Amino acid sequence: MKFLLVFDFDHTIVDENSDTWIVKCAPEKKLPNGLRNSYRPGHWTEYMGRVFVYLGDSGVKEDDMERTMTTIPFTAGMVDLLCFIGENKELFDCIIVSDSNTVFIDWILKAADFHKVFDEVFTNPAAFSSTGYLTVQNFHAHHCPKCPKNLCKREVLKEFLNKQLERGVSYTRIVYIGDGGNDLCPVMFLKKDDVAMPRQGYTLEKKIAQLAQDLSPVECSVLVWSSATDIMSYLKLLIKE
Repeated sequence: MKFLLVFDFDHTIVDENSDTWIVKCAPEKKLPNGLRNSYRPGHWTEYMGRVFVYLGDSGVKEDDMERTMTTIPFTAGMVDLLCFIGENKELFDCIIVSDSNTVFIDWILKAADFHKVFDEVFTNPAAFSSTGYLTVQNFHAHHCPKCPKNLCKREVLKEFLNKQLERGVSYTRIVYIGDGGNDLCPVMFLKKDDVAMPRQGYTLEKKIAQLAQDLSPVECSVLVWSSATDIMSYLKLLIKE
């Protein structure tokens, strides 16, 4: 009996978008219009690469970035939820699949001492160059027409499950916790015993509802959450079953 918990990061674990939070480091806490308007749909990682160049050019150092990122608030109830999961690791494997980057997620989890809760983090690789500039790369290449070009979360989840099976680990149930449009692809991969937990009022909840209206509902159960306390209540029930 082991459960797999899959978490998105931005607007799920933390109550903000880590990529836009970093703008607080910029001069006057904003980006020039030309840079802001350079984003093209599906190419967020390249856009963030340009943002990091601008921050580097503006003299923003690694320490400044780390200080700023570790002030990002966790979503309501999330600290308690992660402590609860940490205390019950024999029942839960726990991974993050996120369109943020390794540096931001690492800083935030380590500062709050939550890095041990997660078995693996799948996100865009980032690192500081020899000149002190933060650089970010696409997580992988894939052929899914529904997802941004740098990351298909369904592919990540499938590969993880296959690797676990090779190690002899299979899960009684997968619980997927997220909020965004790019969480729909992995949710549509879940089976009838699994559970999707979309955040109330966010894109994922709306897209799942739209599928049901179009009479092509997702196969898994759907439980909406507004605070991480709702997620914890569900996990406590799951343990009792």
